Formats: sequence, structure tokens, C-alpha cells
Amino acid sequence: MAEDRKDFALFPHDWHSADYVGEWIIRDSTRDPERRPLLQRMLSLAPFPRDAELDVLDIGAGYGAVSEEVLQAFPAARITLQDYSRPMLDRARQRLPARSDQLRYVLCDLTDPSWPQQVGGPFDLAVSAIAIHNLRDPEKIYACYRAIHGLLKPSGCFLNCDRFVEGVEPHLTALREAGFGRLTCPWLEPPRAIIIAVRNGD
Repeated sequence: MAEDRKDFALFPHDWHSADYVGEWIIRDSTRDPERRPLLQRMLSLAPFPRDAELDVLDIGAGYGAVSEEVLQAFPAARITLQDYSRPMLDRARQRLPARSDQLRYVLCDLTDPSWPQQVGGPFDLAVSAIAIHNLRDPEKIYACYRAIHGLLKPSGCFLNCDRFVEGVEPHLTALREAGFGRLTCPWLEPPRAIIIAVRNGD
């Protein structure tokens, strides 16, 4: 799964094409044996009991794989799935029909300054996996971190498993500058890592 900087910079995506998204999901699902345990590990680090009735934001939710794992870890969670690809959110709806009463879908773009108002909140937990790096521009990514901080409740937690091609440290610095108090990186396999960021209690 590791990609070098050249591949990362040049690989194109067409997230608005239903055909492309369908083909991408078929390829992506072949990574489940590796990725699912990683998502489960990430969610096991969330500082909440299993029966907590959490308000959760899934950022770049795609076809619902992360939200599916959230519901396994926290069965009473209420999840807002955010993505800017309508075909992805359509596939998420198809994937999770049995839990529709706990799910809300929001189509919006993380580069739009109004996206935090569109997703609502506040949230106990924000999660993201292999998504935010698609913003490509570090300043847009760091602006996203600031928005996430503002969407969390006091002592809320942000769990992010992503590709950090330029290294983890700039992201930890940006999260600290966004206002997060406790920051840890419990897993690192460059360019991928899991970062945990906890908002200070107010």
C-alpha cells in the first residue's frame, strides 16, 4: 500500500464518476484484510466506553468502511458521514441500510469554508482514514484540522489514519496550533500513520 512521493502526486481520481467509484471500491476492498485490523486498532484507542452514545463525524467517509467499524466498536453511536463524492455516499447508504436510523449523510467539500456548518455538531469523536491527504495542499489540510477542532466537544477526540508523505511532524505541529492538547502517534509505517488528537476540556 505504500506509495512514493511521485505516485502520490500524480495518481488521478474521479470521485464524481459512479463508474470510477465502483471500480475503485472493488480494488480498495482487496485491502480489507490489512486495513480492517488497522481501523479496529485506531478505534480501540478512542477514550470512550463501548456503550457510549457518541456523536461521531466520519470525515471523507467514502463508501462507509470506517463508519461500519465505528458501529462495531460503538454500537450506540450516531454518525454523520461527510464526503464530497455523491457516488461514494450512495454506496455507503447501500452498505449500511440496517443502521440507517443512526446515520446521516452530508455531501460537502472540505475546501469550502462553510463545510463545518453543513455537517453540524458538536461531536464527541471525529474519525478519518486515508482521506484527508486527498486535499493535497498542506494549508488546506491544516485548515481542515482547525475546523475539526472547532467541531469537537470539550475533551472530544480526533482519530486519523492517513498517508503523511512529508512526515508526521508537520501535522502534529499543525494540530497543536489548531488547539489540540494531547497528541500521540501510536502507529507509524511511513508514509502511513495513526494520529490521535484530543481537544482540551473547556
